[in-house]
Amino acid sequence: MMIDESPSLPNIAVVGLGKIGLTLAAVFANNGFNVLGADINTNVVASINQGKSHIKNEPGLDQLVLEAHTNKTLSATTVTKDAVALADIIVVIVPVLVDEQNNIDYQMIDLAVQAIAEGIKQGSLIVFETTLPPGDTKHRFGKMIENVSGLRAGEDFHLAYSPERVYSNRIIQDLQNYPKVVGGIDKESLERASNFYQQALGCELIEVSSLETAEFSKVAECVYRDVNIALANELAQFAEEKDVNMSEVIEASNSQPYSHLHAPGIGVGGHCIPIYPYFFINKGLDRGLTPLSREINDNMAHYAISKIEREIGSLANKNILILGLSYRGNVKEPTKSTTLLLINQLQEKEANVLINDPLFTDNEIRKYGAEPLSLKSKSISEIDVVILQAFHQEYSHIDFSHFDQCKLVLDGRNKLNKREITQLGIKYKGIGD
Repeated sequence: MMIDESPSLPNIAVVGLGKIGLTLAAVFANNGFNVLGADINTNVVASINQGKSHIKNEPGLDQLVLEAHTNKTLSATTVTKDAVALADIIVVIVPVLVDEQNNIDYQMIDLAVQAIAEGIKQGSLIVFETTLPPGDTKHRFGKMIENVSGLRAGEDFHLAYSPERVYSNRIIQDLQNYPKVVGGIDKESLERASNFYQQALGCELIEVSSLETAEFSKVAECVYRDVNIALANELAQFAEEKDVNMSEVIEASNSQPYSHLHAPGIGVGGHCIPIYPYFFINKGLDRGLTPLSREINDNMAHYAISKIEREIGSLANKNILILGLSYRGNVKEPTKSTTLLLINQLQEKEANVLINDPLFTDNEIRKYGAEPLSLKSKSISEIDVVILQAFHQEYSHIDFSHFDQCKLVLDGRNKLNKREITQLGIKYKGIGD
């Protein structure tokens, strides 16, 4: 690790150098801090120590990493406890996910916190940015650090929570524009964390009364979005029954300032919305809108396939092309993508599943159990059904005239040109159409 000996640059350890962690580290390193990044991935560490970002499609990040490397304010290591031992402030942004049964998976962050506890020095501030179930900062990770280090939270080290609230492809912009919610285990922890973010990000701060309030607020944001998307999907299905176009309904309804109907779609994916509601559900909120919304949104893949079957019958031996492996447009991220649900369910119906996604290599696509297909391949003439799952910009001008055998286009995001498709004699179906 490159250490700047200048006393004017406090040392910050950022634990977890994924898309958000690296962006935070690079922003901090360009705003008056010496940043020591920690990650278990040796390729990630090597890339950063060469002044290169391993994260693509994040505007401005390449330049920030290069500038920080040039200024010797950003370096990385695979030995977390060493970075922590040199740091005055430790920011933790290691993912907490759910497994296939939707149980909370703490494996990665537990290992990281163990290493943090082994390296922490007295007087340090630890801030968790990872989205967590309420209570985990204090009762799971605070206790873990205390037990391993022998130090006491609020006495020997400071503990705060400030959830990340950013959106892929605009993280740097969001860090500047979104208010930073901050909670502390005590008044001094809150003050230290607030002062740090004020200097490091220069954004508006919202100080809340406890760690648990800050944790709850982030999960609540995601639940709100999940519930509203589920409502849109439920209404879209009902609109189809009543022969009503849901897109028209949304435009008309949302002209009233208190109506904010979301757009329906083929499903919900990513690191946030399909995952974080389980941080409430698995902690006791197992009835009502929160679990019901998860059920509705995850069922949209099945609903979409049912629409296809009603139009063309059995899917056995049909060639079905899914546009988009990623969970949403213009982002290379397959986590909890609806495409993964579609692949499994279509294969159960003995369909031949093919995937096109310009952001993934053929080998990356094959890892998910489907065959890649270029839109320039002559084989597109053999496709029976096209499903739009993620609306990448490359899909804005698809020439469907080359899909000679295609019987149906299912527009899972209501983004394609219905008129152009139907003029070719291909059936078009949207969600709520």
